[in-house]
Amino acid sequence: MSYTNDFTFKITKQSHKHKGRLGILHTPHGDIQTPVFMPVGTLGSVKAVLPEMLLAEGTEIILANTYHLFLRPGTEVLEKFQGLHNFMNWHKPILTDSGGFQVFSLSDLNKITDKGVIFKSHLDGSLMEFTPEKVVAIQQSIGADIIMPLDECLPHDADKKRTAVSIKRTFNWEKRCQRYMQENPGRHAQAMFGIIQGGMFPDLRAESAEQLLDLDFFGYSVGGLSVGEDKETLYSLSAETVQHIPVAKPRYLMGVGSPQDVEFAIKQGYDMFDCVLPTRIARHGAFFSKEGNLSIKKKEFEFDSQPLEVGCDCYTCANYSRAYLRHLWRNKEFNAMTLISIHNIRYLIKMIQGIKEQIINE
Repeated sequence: MSYTNDFTFKITKQSHKHKGRLGILHTPHGDIQTPVFMPVGTLGSVKAVLPEMLLAEGTEIILANTYHLFLRPGTEVLEKFQGLHNFMNWHKPILTDSGGFQVFSLSDLNKITDKGVIFKSHLDGSLMEFTPEKVVAIQQSIGADIIMPLDECLPHDADKKRTAVSIKRTFNWEKRCQRYMQENPGRHAQAMFGIIQGGMFPDLRAESAEQLLDLDFFGYSVGGLSVGEDKETLYSLSAETVQHIPVAKPRYLMGVGSPQDVEFAIKQGYDMFDCVLPTRIARHGAFFSKEGNLSIKKKEFEFDSQPLEVGCDCYTCANYSRAYLRHLWRNKEFNAMTLISIHNIRYLIKMIQGIKEQIINE
């Protein structure tokens, strides 16, 4: 099923100084100005942050997780509310990952076959199966704008023989996902991205990309990175893999969310990013700054009347001092996690806006 009128991607400006570009990704729930960072709302909630807060800080799209939403609240509840947008009161675009990463990282994995994956729920140990077709059907119940096919995400130390077998399986799974979506269109207009795998091997990543390009997905994701490899490997593989994705397609680097990594990836030509990092480190008292990640727990902030970051225009920095946030943290006030999360999300969004402005003004 083609949704040409519902989904389009147009590049509006190409940088003359690097490979970064600006674009507009059109979806039924609004336009996304790329490059874009997607805060992670695994269970239909960005931890400690309300949808209204996300909107206020300029969030254009969020990511939710198929595996977790399948377990709770389940597809029956999501169908009752006609999808996640209504259920969580978020009416801008949503992207869902396939749940494959969670199946391999969280679950007691029983068996991988060409048919799919049999695993035990991390919640109650019940036995269940994810096939490519089922993963698409779940995402149709969720109603996300952009959905992902089932793929196999390997650990960073997987050997080449295992990885070569894995990319063939992933290709067949993704082909089945696409076929199921074409033959069984859901009630929501949705676009599917292919996921390029290949572990830590550039030649296998090239092979994976070549196979998937034949399927002509709406966009392409680069998966299987940020899984424990060193920074040099992340940078070299992400820079090399993106070259295999056609210029006209939106390019999504999965699981990347530090300011340095996002800036690097934008300049390599990636358009979309997601990561739990901004909110996860906030729940441990850490915040983004031009000096690197700092901890609000430090005694040096006890009398500090400055905002978390001088010049930041987020709600937190406009209204509260480092001293007050440290006070909240020391007294285990939940507001501390919310306010620092708001800052970290806005910091990334504003950093990306700065890169966009540089490209516009070249």
